Amino acid sequence: MARTTTSLRLNDELREQLAAAAASEGTTVTALVERFVREGLATAAHPGVVFKAGSSGRRAALAGGPDVWQIASALRHTSGSESRRVKALAEEFGLHPRQVVVALNYAAAHREEIEDRVMANDRALAEAERTAADRERLLA
Repeated sequence: MARTTTSLRLNDELREQLAAAAASEGTTVTALVERFVREGLATAAHPGVVFKAGSSGRRAALAGGPDVWQIASALRHTSGSESRRVKALAEEFGLHPRQVVVALNYAAAHREEIEDRVMANDRALAEAERTAADRERLLA
């Protein structure tokens, strides 16, 4: 992705906070500002979506709810009309249907990001199932 230099004027206190946060995360101020802007634009476009840190990196999630990729993954196992599928997902995750729509809208706008997460989870599940089967054979 092409990069362009952009100059920002920040007050000293904010600049110090950014530097401290970047240092604690082991990243640069530029990378941290870029992440904040990217995530800020996404949350502005999709109210109700937040970003959570985890062992697999930062990911989009519903505020107080599941990760967006989890809802998108579960969507694959539903059928029927859009409203029926949204209702089924809302019931499965204990959400209001509007929250499911927020997650699906984010997933549609960030399809590659969400599909990558779903595929990574599918690979991890397949590996866990292989390990469990191997263990069962070993114990048989």
